Amino acid sequence: MKNPEILSVLPESPDAVLPAHDMPRQALVFDACHAGVVLRAVLFVELVLGAGALFDAGTPLDWLVQVAFLTGGALPATLAWLIAACSLKKILARLPERAQWVCGMALGALAGLYACAMLALVEPERAAPWFASAAAGALLSAALVGALMMRARGRTPAATTARLAELQSRIRPHFLFNTLNSAIALVRAEPARAEALLEDLSELFRHALVEQDGAATLGEEIALAQRYLDIEQVRFGPRLRVNWSLDPAAVGARLPPLLLQPLVENAVKHGVEPSATGSELRIATRVRNGQAIVDITNTLPVATAQRRGHGIALRNVRDRLHLLHDVQCEFAAGTRDGLYHVRIALPLA
Repeated sequence: MKNPEILSVLPESPDAVLPAHDMPRQALVFDACHAGVVLRAVLFVELVLGAGALFDAGTPLDWLVQVAFLTGGALPATLAWLIAACSLKKILARLPERAQWVCGMALGALAGLYACAMLALVEPERAAPWFASAAAGALLSAALVGALMMRARGRTPAATTARLAELQSRIRPHFLFNTLNSAIALVRAEPARAEALLEDLSELFRHALVEQDGAATLGEEIALAQRYLDIEQVRFGPRLRVNWSLDPAAVGARLPPLLLQPLVENAVKHGVEPSATGSELRIATRVRNGQAIVDITNTLPVATAQRRGHGIALRNVRDRLHLLHDVQCEFAAGTRDGLYHVRIALPLA
């Protein structure tokens, strides 16, 4: 049985030393194992090649021939750089930032030499520009490393902002007081249920306060959302009607931690709380075309359906998803026919 003591997850003093797994982690820069990163890198290199070919092309046909010739060497070299960056990302992440720049440019120089060798095999009679190819590869790699670093740095504040927002929501006075009052009311009549309620509250605090890794599984997020809804079920009773439809094949999909529960909390806040008759909340997962689909649907009171919010929380969710999965994920949210529907599509691999 889990320890129901809520205060045990709180630090004893402001000067308490964080355990090793709670220390800030260095951003993973060379995280090139995403389809979006590969696509942008290839397009960037092709644009540079196309601009460079303009200097030596007299006609559009000459330009196309020149671009096709250069692509034959540059495209395999670019893919080789991306594969190396993806394979070595955890090793390179341990290095200082300057060393990461040096390693990235060194890999780029090797890729440039590789491209030059490929082209030299096609036209052995032409003098191979080895030094120019290495320098061009290093410069292009520097641009790619810079873009990857900006992406990594953008990911950390987004996750931190979301964690702070989640922490604030978890310790909101009315949520905490309502939960504790519900537990007090159950202590004499249903002590086992009161204990389960405090365990759920403790687990929510534990996830909000303990440092999380960059991704969680959909199964873990669903379990956390279930604990939250169990707490709110005690408070709202029959006004909160929850319908689960879960596909076991989808539980392994990865998503940012503490992302699903705030969406469920929004459904309770805007669908159940302002309605005298309550609301029906449906959470469904399924697998389709190699993706895990998550649907969260809730009915809305008329006044709530006509009132539009600022959408800050939804933009935060969308940004965190795209920072983790880039173009491989989808996120949509909106109101239709009196229902509010959130849909998330995640890659399974």
